[in-house]
Amino acid sequence: MNIKDLIPYTLFRKAREYSRKLWVRVVFMGLLAFVALGLTQLFEPLVPKEVATRLTGEAADRLLQIIADAMLAVTIFSITIMVTVYRSSSAQFTPRAHRLIIQDRTTQNTLAVFIGAYVYALVAIIMRELGIYIDERSFVLFLTTVLVLAIIVIFLIRWVLHLQSFGSLIDTTRQIEAVTTSLFKERLKTPCMGGHPLTGPVPEDARPIFAPESGYIQHIYPEALDQQARDHGVAIYLPRRIGDFVFVGEPLVMVTRRGTPQDAEHDWDSLEQKVLETVQLGDLRTFDQDPRFGLRVLGEVASKALSPGINDGGTAIDVITRIGRVLSYYSDEAKPGGKIALPNLHIPPIPADALIEDGFGALARDGTAVVDVQMVLQEVLTGLMQHPDPGLSAAARDAAEDHLRRAFEEVPFGPDRARIWSAACKDVQAAVDTPA
Repeated sequence: MNIKDLIPYTLFRKAREYSRKLWVRVVFMGLLAFVALGLTQLFEPLVPKEVATRLTGEAADRLLQIIADAMLAVTIFSITIMVTVYRSSSAQFTPRAHRLIIQDRTTQNTLAVFIGAYVYALVAIIMRELGIYIDERSFVLFLTTVLVLAIIVIFLIRWVLHLQSFGSLIDTTRQIEAVTTSLFKERLKTPCMGGHPLTGPVPEDARPIFAPESGYIQHIYPEALDQQARDHGVAIYLPRRIGDFVFVGEPLVMVTRRGTPQDAEHDWDSLEQKVLETVQLGDLRTFDQDPRFGLRVLGEVASKALSPGINDGGTAIDVITRIGRVLSYYSDEAKPGGKIALPNLHIPPIPADALIEDGFGALARDGTAVVDVQMVLQEVLTGLMQHPDPGLSAAARDAAEDHLRRAFEEVPFGPDRARIWSAACKDVQAAVDTPA
């Protein structure tokens, strides 16, 4: 993507993407270490001589050596903990949760600080050996090193406290819920990512831009996409949602011209290239811009808990309530009256029935014979039936009816079936045969 195409919103999205990468934070802290050492050189001559000579370079040397020795060991220890937690979370919960734990901010910030402090100490020692910092004027270097030590202690305490819950089941599900809820709220602020809701078929005269490779739609830059549509005098339709899998050669984007001659082929290659730069494909689904994926990962955690080897119904119940809490923020993106910030884009809304299936489908099937899970499932779906959005309410009712029918076929004991029956709402009971 060219610099001229990076309008402010796209720059912000790019910056947010890169901020989640560990190497970006490590590089930033390493550069900050060089900046700190450079500033000490600038401020040292400003310190009065009688103050600057109170401390010799040996005092700073001892602190720098402590930092250099300690940070290498602490960083290796922290990385070992990280790798252990990542592997255990993939095995115990779901491999998809592992990718979210990798982006844990506390862990990334702590490692970045440790490595940055290590770089600071090494560079400062080298500068001392080269005679850049003389013994007689190392006052500012000593104060800066003390400040670095204080920052290390603060982050070390935060890291120790964070390790008390890092990688635990509760912490992991809480993280997934928080990310998914945040994505939902962000999507509701700009329904259909600012474009028109695409609820019907794409116009017949639309021309396709084909996917250059097979993969999941991971990310789009809607502001840049709308800008390209405006520049080329077209309207852009995205028939597939973020998180959908597309095959190579399959239509990825559909384009219709608006008041522009149809023979303007010289613009087509440019438009096609720009569009493919703003729609990213990959071999894995990601949490960014894809709240459905967050719901699916929560459902996978519950399904894993219900497996015969684990048999943890309590975790499944906890996840069911978390999914219900996330879905309570739902609002139909296709309802009239929404603000259209990007008038040249047409993006399909997220359907309510798909959200219900993503969240509850797998765990409801895996926990069909678990009475307590089915009872809580019916209670949460009953609560979602009271949601003000009619689409979500209807989808919750249909799901409750299906799951109740399935439970009756799998639970043979009459009193257990009666308990599940009592948890369902009256409308669902009326649509399903009695448990007797």
